Amino acid sequence: MSRSPELHTLRASLSTSLTATLGTPRPLRYDHGAHPLEDLPGHVRAASSIRRQGHRLVILQDDVSALAVLDPSTGSTHPILLPAGPDGARVFDDARGNKKFKLDLEACVVLPDGRLVAFGSGSSPQREKLVTIAAGKGAMAQQLSGGDFYASLRIHTAARRTRLNIEGAVVHGDWLRLLQRGIGKRDSGSWNAILGISLNRFVGWLDGRNPLPSVRRILEVDLGAVAGVPFGFTDAAVTDDGRVAFLACAEDTDDVLIDGPLLGCRFGWLDPDDQAAVMTTVVDSDGQPTRLKLEGIETRIDSGSVFDVVADMDRGDEPAQIAELTVRD
Repeated sequence: MSRSPELHTLRASLSTSLTATLGTPRPLRYDHGAHPLEDLPGHVRAASSIRRQGHRLVILQDDVSALAVLDPSTGSTHPILLPAGPDGARVFDDARGNKKFKLDLEACVVLPDGRLVAFGSGSSPQREKLVTIAAGKGAMAQQLSGGDFYASLRIHTAARRTRLNIEGAVVHGDWLRLLQRGIGKRDSGSWNAILGISLNRFVGWLDGRNPLPSVRRILEVDLGAVAGVPFGFTDAAVTDDGRVAFLACAEDTDDVLIDGPLLGCRFGWLDPDDQAAVMTTVVDSDGQPTRLKLEGIETRIDSGSVFDVVADMDRGDEPAQIAELTVRD
């Protein structure tokens, strides 16, 4: 019989000294424009996570079967295609009537061997896929079924009468940590948590050497609310000092499958031993709260205070955006 995971709870507090300022965003467009034969628009539609793999930044899209690869030194952006869906579709939305087929890739990590692993949210059976890309230029993406893996995660959301919704992931020391995003009003079962899995066991399972790994640690985090709508995790990154930098947004919806109006966006720090978490409102250069839904964050090389962040515009015809986020403690 498997052991119950270690359970800890934490309430994040608003800091009066912490600031998080967003630089001027720029739209993410592919160098070579649209690829009609591949059903790919000329821009990144819905940036949902960002991670550095070697010298490049890989950006996930939750409603397109393609990844975007950005060269930070030149701004050059090109796609890596994933397998097409029914009828050759790679774009999935309500207007096409095929939204239910999207992979909903929402989180990614880079393993110690350099492989990138992207995770579907797990909010529906179609969204229980993993995508891997080996290190090195020209590596192809591989799509894997993760049904058993997501079933092992869903045990913990089902116990709390809420829906699985993985929105962020980090490699943190010996742990793979998955960020469950709570959605809905405070009294509707919204649950923000960080699920900890042994990194070695996860890699062994991914490579077919180990049985399915189980969640060994759960950190429940209260991120506060605005106008009765709780903030929920959207992504995270780990800095050299062992802290976890995270983003959280308050989105006015009671359904993980439906977007809602953005009511606020926060940046936060979780200390290395999970004993404290502090947050601040993300502001634009003029000091006003940002109206962007920030869904991805990655540390800059050799910097613990400057991050690359991406925003989902929630409009298929409007490019996702990337910006610099500067944090001061």
